[in-house]
Amino acid sequence: MSLDPQCLELDLHRVELRFARARLVEPRAVESLARSIERCGQLMPCIAVPDADGERLVLVDGYRRIAALRRLGRDTACIERWACDLAQAIITVLCRTQGRCFAAIEEALLLRELVHGLGLSQHELARRCGRDVSWVSRRLQLLMGLPDTLLAAVREGELSTWAATRVLAPLARANGEHAERVLSTLRATPLSTREWHLWFQHYQNANRATRERLVTHPRLFLDALYAHDEQRALARLRAGPEDECVADLRRLQALIAQLRKRLPALCAEALPAALVSALAHLQRSLEALQNDLRSYCEHDPRRDSQRDPHPASAGSDLARDQPPAQALA
Repeated sequence: MSLDPQCLELDLHRVELRFARARLVEPRAVESLARSIERCGQLMPCIAVPDADGERLVLVDGYRRIAALRRLGRDTACIERWACDLAQAIITVLCRTQGRCFAAIEEALLLRELVHGLGLSQHELARRCGRDVSWVSRRLQLLMGLPDTLLAAVREGELSTWAATRVLAPLARANGEHAERVLSTLRATPLSTREWHLWFQHYQNANRATRERLVTHPRLFLDALYAHDEQRALARLRAGPEDECVADLRRLQALIAQLRKRLPALCAEALPAALVSALAHLQRSLEALQNDLRSYCEHDPRRDSQRDPHPASAGSDLARDQPPAQALA
C-alpha cells in the first residue's frame, strides 16, 4: 500500500496521542531531544494517519518529539501524514530498521493494540511484519502477568524491562501483594538490574518472615548485604593467603564428610565406575597437594631465586640490591 506522505505544520492539539501508553517516556532522552530541537529545530517529522472521522491525526511515531516540543513550550509540530490505515502505519513503523529501535516492551504493547484494539490475528500480524508467529507470540507473552502498575512503572522509566519481566512479573503471579509493595517502596530509589537480580535470588530462598522484611525494606537489605561482603573482603585481606588456604582445606573436609554420609545410599554390590574414577583422581590430587605443602615448608623458593650462581644473569649491583617484586607485593 502506498503511504503517499505529506508534511504538515500542525497544531499539537490536533494530534491524538492514542498510543502514548504503548511508548516508554524516558525523561533523559526527552530532555536531550529538547536541547537538540532548541538548537537545530525539529529535524525529523512525526508520523500520523487520519482517524476514522478524518478530523484529527493519530500519532504513530514521534512521541518523544512531541514531549520535547511541549517541554519547550511549542504549539506546533512537523507531521508527516500517511495515506493508509492505522494498522498498516503501525506495522510499517515496527518494521523500519532506521531510527530509534523499539524496546521489546514497546513492541509488545503496540502488537497488543493491533490484536485487541484493531482486531488483527497473530498470523496476520506476523505475515504483515515479515516475522514468524513465534516472534509475535513471544512479544505478547512479555505482558502476561504484568499488572497495570508495573507497566506504568516501565513506561515512566522507574523500572527496567528486565526487572519487570524477570523479577516482578513472576513475583506478581506468585504474590501480587508483595510485588505491589516492593515496587511502591522503591519508587523513589529504584534498583539497578544487578540489584534486582540479587534481591530476587535471596527472596526466592527466604522463609516467610524474611520475605516480609525483604519486601518492606529492600534497600536496607541490600545495604546490609554490601556491608557484609565488604567486611568479608577486609577479613580476607587481613588473613592473607595462609588463612585462605586453611579455609579451603576445611571446605574440602566438609565436602568429604557430606560425601561419606551419602555412601550408604549407593548400591552395596559395586560402586559406579564414574565414582571410582573420580575418587582415584581426588586421591592423586590430595597426594600432589601434600607433596607441594611439604616442599614449601622445607625451603623458601624465593630465597633460591635470589641466590643465582650465574653472574651474567644477576644484572647490575643496583638491581641486586632491590627487594624481589613478590616481597613488595
